[in-house]
Amino acid sequence: MTDALVLLVVVPIAAAILPVFLGAVSDRAGWYVALAMALVHLALSVTVANAVLATGRISYAVGGFQPPFGIELVADGVSAPLLVLVSVTTLGVLAYARRAGPDTNPFYSQLSLLTAGISGVFATGDVFNLYVFLEITGLATYALVASGRSPRAALASLKYLFVGTIGASLYLLGTGYLYIVTGTLNMADLSVALAEVGYTDPAVLTGFALMATGLLVKVALFPLHTWQPGAYAESPDTVSAYISALVSTAAAYALFRITYAVFTLDFLDAVPIAADVFVALGAVSIVVGSALAVMQSDVKRMLAYSSVSQFGLVVAAIGIGNRTALVGAIVHLIGHAVMKGGLFLSLGVFATSAGAKTLDEFDGLAAREPVTSAAFGVLAFSMVGIPPAIGFIGKWNIVLGAVQAGSWAVALVVVFSTLLTLAYFGRAIERMYFTAPETGDHPVSTDGGHADIEVSFGMRSVVVVAAVTAVLLGIVGSDLIGVIQPALEVYFV
Repeated sequence: MTDALVLLVVVPIAAAILPVFLGAVSDRAGWYVALAMALVHLALSVTVANAVLATGRISYAVGGFQPPFGIELVADGVSAPLLVLVSVTTLGVLAYARRAGPDTNPFYSQLSLLTAGISGVFATGDVFNLYVFLEITGLATYALVASGRSPRAALASLKYLFVGTIGASLYLLGTGYLYIVTGTLNMADLSVALAEVGYTDPAVLTGFALMATGLLVKVALFPLHTWQPGAYAESPDTVSAYISALVSTAAAYALFRITYAVFTLDFLDAVPIAADVFVALGAVSIVVGSALAVMQSDVKRMLAYSSVSQFGLVVAAIGIGNRTALVGAIVHLIGHAVMKGGLFLSLGVFATSAGAKTLDEFDGLAAREPVTSAAFGVLAFSMVGIPPAIGFIGKWNIVLGAVQAGSWAVALVVVFSTLLTLAYFGRAIERMYFTAPETGDHPVSTDGGHADIEVSFGMRSVVVVAAVTAVLLGIVGSDLIGVIQPALEVYFV
């Protein structure tokens, strides 16, 4: 059963290599290989999730070398749902990409490699291998962002490369500090060793500061977010959906694991300024991200800045550090992936069928794309936090956790940002449903270089499934919390 953990990484890596050899046979071989990979990945992630539900935390010693000397992969009630999320997101994006593209073998190799990297981030129990998987994720993402045909895509990828490399280097430098003072890289072993060394040791403090800063760059928290708007806006819609759903989610999960599984609550008690910085930066990112989103006319950039705000919620919850806030953070990570991925894919449908990429071009869009517009509206209101969708569950628990911790300022910031979120999504929906389009032809365009593409039933279906999933996750939110909460108890013993 635990072999499934390592296969979650191995299978996508193998799938990333295969299209290189199959390219001589078919230009579309990559899609079929990636689809087979995603189906196997789903079966493996469900197997892992069932094992976690049955027995609790499971682990796998790679190569039979037991930790702390060997590499350990782990899954619990937090990481198992996220691994299933990776599988489902990959399948959805592949279904959309079947018609929308990009339709090259290198694209599907890179997508499979990205799936491997993200799966490794969620499964690893080793701080150095977390760096390795973050780098795999980063390298694949740089290439996918650059797969857009415009020069702006190459520029956005280059900017992401520079900033992402800085973030990864800071994280690796921090890992080096911890290894020097403890002699171990296994997360569970590190948590014990750091307590023995002392949380106020200068090397420990430096290690935490470097690792946390590096991960905050990857999360794209304000003011470390500068790579994200360009990467999201200039990528093909398929890529925008995938990376918005999973890349920053993986980095936020890594920040959570490093803070609570490695440094632990005792560190936050001994160094309270660390939690205060998370809360302060998260609160600022919530407000600034929402404010910048309101100012955008390009809808993809609006969604990009929205992510800056949404991940500010997660980081603030990590800083608050009680059970309720952390449950809200994990639920919001899952919900945000579904909602934001679906929103980006819906923008791809709008751009392809109606040439609508800016708010001005959204006038009367609901009449031209009624099904996709309805799905966009459901996802948008879920992102605002309107029940019964999943967006409400995450925000509610974060606000409740903030109130329980006495962080009234955070609670007020979340409420204020919710109003701003309603403002920028409400503006788009108002134009779609209540503003008549100007007379004249609407140019049909695509983001990804497919000038002759037509929107397929599959493309629209993926967006509708995302909207339905956002609502269903909200309805079964208590069951999801029931899976996550026991896994968090270990951090509060």
